[in-house]
Amino acid sequence: MSRALSIAASGMQAQALNIDVISNNIANVSTTGFKRSRADFQDLLYQNLRPAGATSASGSQIPTGIQLGQGTRPVATQKLFIQGDYQLTENQLDMAIEGDGFFQITQPNGEIAYTRSGAFKLNSDGNVVTSDGFELEPAISVPQDAVSITVGTDGTVSILQANEFEPVEIGAIELARFANPAGLSSIGRNLYLQTGASGEAITGTPGEDGIGTISQGYLEMSNVSVVDEMVNMITAQRAYEINSKSIQAADEMLQMANNLKR
Repeated sequence: MSRALSIAASGMQAQALNIDVISNNIANVSTTGFKRSRADFQDLLYQNLRPAGATSASGSQIPTGIQLGQGTRPVATQKLFIQGDYQLTENQLDMAIEGDGFFQITQPNGEIAYTRSGAFKLNSDGNVVTSDGFELEPAISVPQDAVSITVGTDGTVSILQANEFEPVEIGAIELARFANPAGLSSIGRNLYLQTGASGEAITGTPGEDGIGTISQGYLEMSNVSVVDEMVNMITAQRAYEINSKSIQAADEMLQMANNLKR
């Protein structure tokens, strides 16, 4: 009975973490460029009470043994980098990546971070920055007399200045891709950091070497499906409930055994 208690407790702990992951997904359903997470679990060690393939007293081979599991545990919360829906904004500084890749962002400490959120702005110096004021890498500086900004699918940034009729190229956006984007470390603010699991960043021109292209005037929305998350939440809630019932059943059986002497 004590084994049943610990097994059911591990199941409750696992489903509690599952609910935490689902709740974070739902909370970020409107977060630009957000990628939903999935909790992965695995079963624990098994106790072999009767090994399969052993020879019985009569000399025959036992086809199946007796194994008792010890419960479950969480092993990963994996980011699923499935493409989110596109939203037309017609804002000339909004950009979405069609395909694989991340925008590169320079943090205040000089470290490069990566994001799928292309909701950029201009700061007081005319530099293209995120909502937190972190600059795009490579840096793009827009002159104050620019009347329009055009970003090509290959990342080329051009402007049209006042009293001019020909656009002027002022820079180019480079994107980065990773062999294992699920290995990136989330640090909030829609940013990720490179890790040993993600591999080194592979930078290049949008549209080349497997890197996606850029669509100006669009934003990639969260890839969270509220309906799917609600179904997952109900499933996790029911699993938590049934594990608690297992604890209750084991407790009642122990109580019955304890009362046998009366």
